[in-house]
Amino acid sequence: MDSLVIVPVDHPLQAVVRLPGSKSLTNRALLVAALAAGTTRLTNALFSDDSRYFAAALQQLGFEVHLDAQMAEMTIVGLGGHIPAQRAELYIGNAGTAARFLTAFLTLGQGEYILDGDARMRQRPIGDLLVALTQLGATVSPLSADDSAPTTSICPPVRVRAAGLAGGRAEVAGNISSQFLSALLMVAPYASQPVEIIVTTELNSRPYVDMTLAVMADFGVAVEREEYRRFLIRPARYRALPRYAIEPDASAASYFFAAPAILGGTVRVMNLSSRSRQGDMAFLEILKAMGCQVNEGSDSIAVSGPVSPLQGVDVDLRDIPDTAQTLAAIAPFAATPTRIRGIASARLKETDRVAALCAELTRLGVHVSEHPDGLTIQPCAAIRPGLVRTYNDHRMAMAFALIGLRVPGISIENPACVAKTFPDYFQVLETLR
Repeated sequence: MDSLVIVPVDHPLQAVVRLPGSKSLTNRALLVAALAAGTTRLTNALFSDDSRYFAAALQQLGFEVHLDAQMAEMTIVGLGGHIPAQRAELYIGNAGTAARFLTAFLTLGQGEYILDGDARMRQRPIGDLLVALTQLGATVSPLSADDSAPTTSICPPVRVRAAGLAGGRAEVAGNISSQFLSALLMVAPYASQPVEIIVTTELNSRPYVDMTLAVMADFGVAVEREEYRRFLIRPARYRALPRYAIEPDASAASYFFAAPAILGGTVRVMNLSSRSRQGDMAFLEILKAMGCQVNEGSDSIAVSGPVSPLQGVDVDLRDIPDTAQTLAAIAPFAATPTRIRGIASARLKETDRVAALCAELTRLGVHVSEHPDGLTIQPCAAIRPGLVRTYNDHRMAMAFALIGLRVPGISIENPACVAKTFPDYFQVLETLR
């Protein structure tokens, strides 16, 4: 397996970067546009492994989806809730968003569908979503049916025997993945009857549910809600939009916002603002708490490194778990320890991210304590050079590359894994020089 040596930057940063579209917004817009009646053009759409799997699945289901990677545009002809194909076997790699969203989407069809992924996807739970869809009248089941298996251990592949979605009342857990709730919300307007969704646990990653509701509203469907406990969706139809602009990816931006924290200087990320719908923009508040300066312009946000030593933080990241690796990568450079809490759900992502962070920081000589819901990272004055394992997790590769910008001799195993969400990551990282 290839590796990439990260060459340190020996001066404070002065850089301007432009980032690809948000994965989360691209995939939500793809699904909603396919349900709308008519043609929608997504601009600044993300072209990555995850979004390509999603678009290819829609094409396989009979939808007209035109992809223009050079222009970063996707055009979808929605069919008003109709799914043309009556049979399909869909492969979605390790695209968790696609797996959850498409499983719910398929219940609106007429026929039999199978959805499968790679070896890691077959370890990522989907049982709570299947239970909720069954409560709404769908017939969905894991292919490897084991009646004695607990719901939380049910993973793809799944079979959907679709005859439309009846509606009614469903309960869903929110502590494994907010994507279960988002999937239910987006397809619910096309059920025969109103849908009431009750969230039975504390909801993780709440900003992603807010994002889902915002995209639904953009396409003309409003949801009645009682905070994050109860949602009521009445039968409705999305309207196609001639043009729908996708914001730059705030999760991807976190790496570039973090770079000045350890190198000094300033990095400006274009076309993002505090009005963004993406929860990961809250990472800027963490950088402020560590001593960085954040300045918003009319069309950009700039982060400058601290004027005094970087400070550790004690933070709960349950609402923005995708930034945990970014914070973990810069934490060893702080003058005080950093405690990351609330990310037990990160153990069920592309890899067990808590265990992976602890293993790789330890490999580089950083003292780390692992907790069920996170980790504590001690300051480290002499980080060792070494090869960082990525576990085929794009965020491990992108985050630990930041360490290599400061410490000589850091190599990233399997750098191509960043193609999952940010194929050009290392090229953009080079522009910091």
